[in-house]
Amino acid sequence: MKPRTRARSIALQALYEIDIAGHPPEVVLGERFADGPLEDSLADFARQIVFGVIPIVNELDDIIAKHAPEWPLDQVATIDRNILRIALWEIAVSDQTPLKVAINEAVELGKWFGSESTARFVNGVLGSLSLHLNEIIQTLKKHKLP
Repeated sequence: MKPRTRARSIALQALYEIDIAGHPPEVVLGERFADGPLEDSLADFARQIVFGVIPIVNELDDIIAKHAPEWPLDQVATIDRNILRIALWEIAVSDQTPLKVAINEAVELGKWFGSESTARFVNGVLGSLSLHLNEIIQTLKKHKLP
């Protein structure tokens, strides 16, 4: 697994646990980093994802639901939902990852952590979202990283 993909996978695992169990993000990340240390820059990237996604989970979910209504979020697997949140945050908020890279990385995470259909599902939803990227970026503009 590539280093940044590994950082994303740690962020995904942390967001999943936070979503399911409600554990504190700092504790969850600390445990994930203890499982296998990362370079400082990659640990920072994982932290940016987690602490970038958490405060705007509802907004991210609203955007996903609005632009992909054929997939009701309450019926989407928790891991799939978190993969979509990470990709959407990377695309529309962090502005550090090109669209195609974010989609490819999300699909890879889906292959690693999701069900048989996750990669196809994630690719389809992110493809739908990408058609409305400018609108989504405007909606999330206030959350842009400095």
